[in-house]
Amino acid sequence: MGASTNAVPRLPPWLKVRLPGGEHFERIKSVSARRKLHTVCEEARCPNIGECWGGGTATFMVMGDTCTRGCRFCSVASSARPDAPDPEEPRKLAETLREMGLDYAVITTVCRDDLPDQGASHLFECLRAVKSLCPEMLVEILLQDFRGDRGLLAKVLAARPEVAAHNLETVERLTPLVRDAKAAYEQSLQVLRWCGEILPSAKIKSSLMLGLGETEEELIRAFRDLRGCGVEILTLGQYLRPTGAHRNLPVFEFLPPERFEALGQLARDMGFLYVASGPFVRSSYRAGELFLNGLHGS
Repeated sequence: MGASTNAVPRLPPWLKVRLPGGEHFERIKSVSARRKLHTVCEEARCPNIGECWGGGTATFMVMGDTCTRGCRFCSVASSARPDAPDPEEPRKLAETLREMGLDYAVITTVCRDDLPDQGASHLFECLRAVKSLCPEMLVEILLQDFRGDRGLLAKVLAARPEVAAHNLETVERLTPLVRDAKAAYEQSLQVLRWCGEILPSAKIKSSLMLGLGETEEELIRAFRDLRGCGVEILTLGQYLRPTGAHRNLPVFEFLPPERFEALGQLARDMGFLYVASGPFVRSSYRAGELFLNGLHGS
């Protein structure tokens, strides 16, 4: 069933969630606010915030809360000239993660096309600080595309995260509609390919949003393209309009859970090491569990 107008379609029953709360939720909210850090959970209005924070998992977004890109699916604020990154952020981030006592940290970033190195040096310092202060912690970095600059990607990956992720987001045909003009389908595939070449020890991960009007044939091609780039971990989730103001990218279809399960199995059959597929799955959804249980436990 498609949505042909900009009216917000009624959510099906499987997309209802409880309001967030609980001890872990309040603790993460308090710690991140006190150190003036940003979580992608809040900035992207993630529907899993209650479940993930309640379980003690959070994804921190570095280099501020404003992006130089304007992807239509995203609720993060955009500007051509955001504030300069906080030079104390690497230390604050590492201290926060140590205080939380996590086994697994997910760090993502806004795009900073305004900076000479697009923020690569700052990202490296964030990862290095976490690795230094929390040496036993596994780290996943959700990377921007660096406008296809391999040298900047290598600068970040020199910090040696255990998981290197970059989201393809959607199928090739829909990429110009969904993502910022600076992003490109082939460019994202190249970034993923380079991640594996630069840091062979890392697991390579990507994510796709469904319900934007893609066909199964287009998804199969995207799966094949991702596997061809060495991607081993894949997440598939339902696209949800972040706010009522995001009228330029309506939901085309709400896929039922059984459809997600079928597509997840299709991806597994194509050779992905681990696939998380469901209406509420996001790229960093229960990332620690995916890596620790899905990979280390196998």
